Amino acid sequence: MNVQESFNKFIKDSKRVLKVSRKPDKEEYFELAKVTSIGVVIVGVIGFAIFLLASLIGL
Repeated sequence: MNVQESFNKFIKDSKRVLKVSRKPDKEEYFELAKVTSIGVVIVGVIGFAIFLLASLIGL
């Protein structure tokens, strides 16, 4: 498969994805925002715990 064929396949696949996709409604958007926020908080807590543990050990 050459570069031109790869590019044409990418354009064709991109058009198909844009046809199928839709804009999320308000409820779905806020649910996604909550889940993302919870994930950020969890990663932050884990990072802080590792930092605290490392500082107590003296690394």
